[in-house]
Amino acid sequence: MSKSRASGERDVGRSPRILHVARTLGRVLGRLIVFLLVWVGLALLTAAVLIRIFWGQITVGQLLLNLVSVETAGGGGSVVWICILGIGVAPLLITAGLALWQARRRRRRSQNADESLPQRPPWIARTASAVLAFTVVIGGTASFAGAVSLGDYLEGASSRYELDDYYVEPTVTGDEDRRNLVLIYLESGEATLGDEKLFEKDIFAPLEEVTRAEDGWQTVEGLRQYEGGGWTMAGLTSTQCGVPLGGLISAASSVDLNELRVGDETYLAGTTCLGDVLEERGYTSVFLGGANPSFAAKDSLLSSHGYSEVKGLSDWIEAGEPKSSFRSDWGLSDERLMAHAKEELDALHAEAERTGEPFNLSVLTLDTHEPVHVHDYCPVDTEDEATSVFGCSMKQVAGFVDHMEKQGHLEDTAVVIMGDHLKPADAGDAFHAELDANGDRTIFNRIWVPGEKTDRELRAGVDQLSMYPTILEAAGLTLEDGEAGVGVSAFATEVPAGSAQSLAPEDYTELLKSRSAEFYAEAWTGHAAAE
Repeated sequence: MSKSRASGERDVGRSPRILHVARTLGRVLGRLIVFLLVWVGLALLTAAVLIRIFWGQITVGQLLLNLVSVETAGGGGSVVWICILGIGVAPLLITAGLALWQARRRRRRSQNADESLPQRPPWIARTASAVLAFTVVIGGTASFAGAVSLGDYLEGASSRYELDDYYVEPTVTGDEDRRNLVLIYLESGEATLGDEKLFEKDIFAPLEEVTRAEDGWQTVEGLRQYEGGGWTMAGLTSTQCGVPLGGLISAASSVDLNELRVGDETYLAGTTCLGDVLEERGYTSVFLGGANPSFAAKDSLLSSHGYSEVKGLSDWIEAGEPKSSFRSDWGLSDERLMAHAKEELDALHAEAERTGEPFNLSVLTLDTHEPVHVHDYCPVDTEDEATSVFGCSMKQVAGFVDHMEKQGHLEDTAVVIMGDHLKPADAGDAFHAELDANGDRTIFNRIWVPGEKTDRELRAGVDQLSMYPTILEAAGLTLEDGEAGVGVSAFATEVPAGSAQSLAPEDYTELLKSRSAEFYAEAWTGHAAAE
C-alpha cells in the first residue's frame, strides 16, 4: 500500500471522529447557552419581583447607588439578604436543578432506548428548550426594565437639556443674620398621611399642635418630591445639595471608573452642599440617625460636605442603649433617638453661646421605615398598626420641638422639619391602596425662623431641590437671586428668568432626567472630565 493511500485512509477515518467531536461540543455549548439564558432570565425576573415588593418602581440611578454601598447590618439587612438569596442563589439553584434533571432524563432515555420504537427527532427538544430559555430571558428583562424605569433612563440620553446649563453655585451675599439651624427629616413623611378621610387619624396631629401658623411656623404648601427621587439619599442630596441624585453611568462614560469611589472617601465631591456653605461661615454640623450611617453611604455624603460628626447605630450601642431600644433590621427607636437629639442640641447650643459660632443639628427619624415595627413605647390604638407607629413617631418629634421651646432655643435657632420623600406605595407597604388612589401627593413640612414675619408667604408648589436654598435662607444667609443648585428659595417671591425653576413643567422634568454626563463627571469626581 502506498503512503498516499494509507494517509488518505487515515484522513477518512479521522473525519467522522472530528465531526462527532464537533457535534458533541456544539450540543454541550448549546445547552450551556440555554441554561445561561434561563439563569439570567430567572435572576432578572426575581430582581424585578423583589424590587416591586420592597421599593415599588425605582430608577436606574437608585439601583446603582444602592448596589455600590450595600450594608447588611443596621440598614435593612434582612432585605439585603433576601435579595442576595433571591437574586443570586435561588436562580442558580433552579437552573442547576433543571440541568441535572435534563441530564438524567437523557441518560435514562439512552439506557432504555428501544430501536423498534419511533424516536423523536432531537431538534424538537432542542428547539423547545431554546424557545423556553428565550421566553424566560425576554420576560425577565422586560420585567426588570420596567421595575427600574429603564425607558426613562434611555430617554434621558436624548434630552435637549444639561444640568450644567442650570446649576448655580450658591453665592452668599450676606450672613450678618446667621443663626443656629435644626433640620429634621421625617422618614416617609408624606403630607397625605394627615388626611383623616383616608386614614384612621391625622398622624401629624401631635406635630401640628406644636408648629401652629398662629405661633409663627410656616409651611411650603404643596412641597413636591422631585421627579426621579423617592428614597432617603435622594431626599438628602436634593435638599442639601440641590441636585438630582444619579449620573453614575453618565459620569463613568466621561471619566476613569477608578475615580468614581462612591461611598468611599467622598460623595458628590464636585458639588457645594449645605454643610460646605455652613462650614465656611463657622458652623459646627452634626448628624444623628438611628440606622447604620454607612448604609447607602450617608456618612460619606455628610462627612465630605462639612459635617464634623455623623452618629448612628454603633454610637448608640456604645452609649449602652438596651436591645429593647433597637429594631434588628434597622436601628434605634425614635423615642431614644430624640432623647439623644435633645442632649446633643443642649450641648451644641451651650457651646454656641460660649463661642459665638452657630451650629447645624440634622436628625433623620427611623420608626416609620417599612416594614412596620412596633416598639414597646408605642401603644397601638388603631386597626392598622402602621397608623399608630406613624403617630408615635410624630409625637416624639413634637416632644423635641416642645423641648426647644421650653429651653428657649427657638429664640435664636431656625428649624426646618420635612419628610425625606413620599411614603412608598408599592404592594408590600402599608397604605398602598389609599396612596395609589391619591393624585396629589406632597411632602409634610414646617419652617420656623426666629423673628420672621408670618405674613410673608412662602412660594407654593416647589420641589425638594428648592429646599436647599430655602434652608440656607432660613439659617439667615442671603443668597444671590435666592438660587443654589438647580433650586430657587421658597422665600423668593419671583423665580429668576433663565433658572431651572423657570422652565415649563415638561421641560423641567426632562432636565431632571437628562444624562448630563459632563455635569455628573465633575459632580462625582470633583474635577471636569478630560477633553
